[in-house]
Amino acid sequence: MAQDVLCEVNNCTFWANGNKCSADKIYVVSHTGQTADSTKETDCQTFEASDL
Repeated sequence: MAQDVLCEVNNCTFWANGNKCSADKIYVVSHTGQTADSTKETDCQTFEASDL
């Protein structure tokens, strides 16, 4: 499993310095079912907006 998960969405609750994701688990889904052909067909469902 990856040791570092990078994230540039700094209004996410799990965003940490250095563009790191501090979530315990990452959940990624596909817009097109169970497979995807590009990153544009996926989303991070772990995202939670923070109160900046």
